[in-house]
Amino acid sequence: MTFSCHRRNGFLMLSRTQHSSRRPREAFLLIDNMETSFDKRAAPGAPSVSAASPASTGVQRTVYSVLGAISFSHLLNDMIQSLILAIYPMLKDNFSLSFTQIGLITLTYQITASMLQPLVGVYTDKRPLPYSLPVGMGFTLCGLLLMSVAPSFAVLLVAAALVGCGSSVFHPESSRVARMASGGRHGLAQSLFQVGGNAGSSLGPLLAAVIVIPHGQRSIAWFSVAALVAMFVLTQIGRWYKAHPAMKKKRAEAPHVTLSRGRVATAIGILVLLVFSKYFYLASINSYFTFYLIDRFHLPVQAAQVHLFVFLAAVAAGTIIGGPVGDRIGRKYVIWGSILGVAPFTLLLPYANLFWTSVLTVIIGVVLASAFSAILVYAQELIPGKVGMVAGLFFGFAFGLGGIGAAVLGQLADATSIAFVYKVCSFLPLIGILTVLLPDVEGKRAAKTA
Repeated sequence: MTFSCHRRNGFLMLSRTQHSSRRPREAFLLIDNMETSFDKRAAPGAPSVSAASPASTGVQRTVYSVLGAISFSHLLNDMIQSLILAIYPMLKDNFSLSFTQIGLITLTYQITASMLQPLVGVYTDKRPLPYSLPVGMGFTLCGLLLMSVAPSFAVLLVAAALVGCGSSVFHPESSRVARMASGGRHGLAQSLFQVGGNAGSSLGPLLAAVIVIPHGQRSIAWFSVAALVAMFVLTQIGRWYKAHPAMKKKRAEAPHVTLSRGRVATAIGILVLLVFSKYFYLASINSYFTFYLIDRFHLPVQAAQVHLFVFLAAVAAGTIIGGPVGDRIGRKYVIWGSILGVAPFTLLLPYANLFWTSVLTVIIGVVLASAFSAILVYAQELIPGKVGMVAGLFFGFAFGLGGIGAAVLGQLADATSIAFVYKVCSFLPLIGILTVLLPDVEGKRAAKTA
């Protein structure tokens, strides 16, 4: 018996010949390009030879190291954002601000981000910019340093705008990286990406209570270290992003259902209304929950910030649950249960004592937060090939609604009371009933694939 190696029709052939009348037996070995990966055994940008290319095998690999790195960067980015929200009581005292002016700070930051994010997404869908991620974080760094020395309300607004510019670049491009590294598990990837942001949002108030409140406005500059660390990590991600095969050639798109423009527009409109209900309600918690606890239960500032931390931690837990559940049972069901399902708890919240307020806010955080990754991936499946545009649109719209909500609710609080704000906002999740009008995209796609 002998072995020989030769090429036939572009394939490498290994032949085993037995010295008898039996025919040679051949084994086909397909040699293809190996996909560049950013894994635990390889340096950023270095090629990996551990798995065949998804293009050739039809099997995609989830690159957890990239998802972990982009989630960690999201943690740092959103920690800085929530830090600004958490120091509102200090800024209010230092600059003698009204609730309306507090709302304007949030409005400036979030409107800056919301207006630019869709534009960044549309541009990078056509011309991806791997190294825009650390550049965007550089804007956030400048905003932090300026806020630490701001002498007036006007300078605070400029600092907030710089932080908003950083977020406008970070979110659409980071969402694209998460999808590239997902290995087809888009809900899981978006949840891992977003849970970093939610974890960072929960850390901000805690760090504000421990560091900024005791040491004053100038201690905000200490958090520039976090921005520098994020810039370093995002540079490594940029190298992986630049070396990814999707940057060199068109990858095969997953099967998707083609809907009429009217049905797509209607579905996007419904998703926008659902995002409105979610983020308008979240604006009432993020911007004014500490004031609500101080006003109603007479808590000190640091204790109120701990309660805000608990709520934001619950949001982080809900975020990581929503994506994998949506991958398994369908994103429409997650959207339905998350938005409408939270309504009984929001309706009870304004009438609860301190203990039940703590319990209800945890439930609200977990349930409400599970929606966004499902909404985002559902929208990306409605408009395939426009990952950056859809991410920029929905992240930007969410930011804009948060800013508008903060400003409107601030004026309402000045005119009435903080307690009245929570009574009004408790009805917002009832908008979730519109989910019944969404098309069953996933069921049709599965039928088309079969």
